[in-house]
Amino acid sequence: MTPQELEYFRNLLNQMLVDAQRNGDSTLEEMTDSQASYADPSDRATAESDRAFTLRIRDRERKLITKIKEALKRMEDGEYGICEECGEDISLPRLKARPVTTLCVSCKARQEEGEEVRGS
Repeated sequence: MTPQELEYFRNLLNQMLVDAQRNGDSTLEEMTDSQASYADPSDRATAESDRAFTLRIRDRERKLITKIKEALKRMEDGEYGICEECGEDISLPRLKARPVTTLCVSCKARQEEGEEVRGS
């Protein structure tokens, strides 16, 4: 990977990190703002359902933040863009589609095939 490509992905990952942290912060603010009590059980159930949905989104953001930080660490270690399974370079289109990936397309396809077999 060229230094320019590496810098492109570093900037992309840093922007993704800022966005994910901002989204997480706004999610927490929304949750603390919505601490109302409801007399109607249907309203309360709807509010609890919304809260559970918000928590799932927050959990996904938290996991993404972890993956972004790990990708930035791999970049520092000189391991970014190298498949952790086969050791080959991960293609630029794959990295552009999923900058936090650790697997090339072939290894990811094999992993997903294995998950399908175990899940059946």
